[in-house]
Amino acid sequence: MLKFDISHRDCLARVGVIHTPHGDIKTPAFVGAATRATVKALTMKEMRDLGSQAILANTYHLILRPGVDLIKEAGALAEFSSWHAPTFTDSGGFQIFSLPNVKITEEGVKFKSHIDGANFEITPESSMRAQWAIGADIHMAFDHLAKSESYDDMKTAMERTHRWLDRCVAEHQALNTSRTQNPLLRDAPRARLHGARRCVLVATADAPQKRIFESPEQYLYAVVQGGTFNDLRAESAKYCASKPVDGFGIGGVFTADGMDEMLKTVNSILPENKPRHLLGMGQEPIDLFVGAEFGCDTFDCVGPTRMARNGSLYTKDGRINIKNAKYTHDFTPLESDCDCECCKNYTRAYLHHLFKTDEITAKVLASIHNEYFIVHTVDQIRESLQDGNFQEFKKSFLTRYYHQ
Repeated sequence: MLKFDISHRDCLARVGVIHTPHGDIKTPAFVGAATRATVKALTMKEMRDLGSQAILANTYHLILRPGVDLIKEAGALAEFSSWHAPTFTDSGGFQIFSLPNVKITEEGVKFKSHIDGANFEITPESSMRAQWAIGADIHMAFDHLAKSESYDDMKTAMERTHRWLDRCVAEHQALNTSRTQNPLLRDAPRARLHGARRCVLVATADAPQKRIFESPEQYLYAVVQGGTFNDLRAESAKYCASKPVDGFGIGGVFTADGMDEMLKTVNSILPENKPRHLLGMGQEPIDLFVGAEFGCDTFDCVGPTRMARNGSLYTKDGRINIKNAKYTHDFTPLESDCDCECCKNYTRAYLHHLFKTDEITAKVLASIHNEYFIVHTVDQIRESLQDGNFQEFKKSFLTRYYHQ
């Protein structure tokens, strides 16, 4: 089982450490959204420098390009991307079910690539095999996204998600058994590669020296569904909690409205000794405060860097649009007390100039700042829970940020 130590509690909120083969994650923590094995506009060194502890890649996108076999050949996600720290993958279900003309059966889903129209089919089993090939520390079970927000559609999607979870668990366990029973990796001398993954060199018919990588243990999260309906959320949480999984993703949440009651329902049921990940949330600071307060340990979202690329930048007094003319002669940093590379070295006027002239550097610097802002907001939430002043910090931060 995935080891998760809790050091502080405040009602449902908690502070802890998730121990993975690629390192520890101090929680609560914001996980960088590395959709295609990269966080847009940022290098992995920049992600490390700004304080990110982990990244999350998207299985759907990596199946399409470059293909999971190539990532496996490279030594898995950490080696392929040069991110030698904890990694997650989501199943890509949200992206798949958002495509037009998706054919859904009990077996799985069939769809066409948005890149070239090629036909693909993904089942719970193939999703597990793909995520094992990608080699992230933590995987999300393949779930069914409801086609609408109606009660009946949510219930249908939740029930299929539960049936698919059973198949994901069975395949995950089979893959874990095959990992530990591989005689090449069990018996042969090993060589360390970047201190994270080990490999052996074997002779094959097509290659005199082929690298076979040792797979560290990998972990599976069930995904709790049910939309805005608390009775469905409770049913899903109970079902997922009954399964031999290592943690939980909470999916199908898009705004903070009603999120507190839903999380209170779900996280009062899920076992306390396993971590919980709030999927796709973290664009708005209030998402992070509500998520942490009601028992979530990690978060991911593409929002911070997506907004940065459009010139929408976080400050403690709310978001600003750096493209606005009033910043033309503003020679102050975005935030005077921010330690990110952007704020320490550049002014609002310079950023305004970069955006107005459509320089690539504009997107880089803005992304560094926004990602830093969200990562360190969650770090401050963690520190306030440790210090016992979370409610005071929450009130001070959100009052200033939202001006109310």
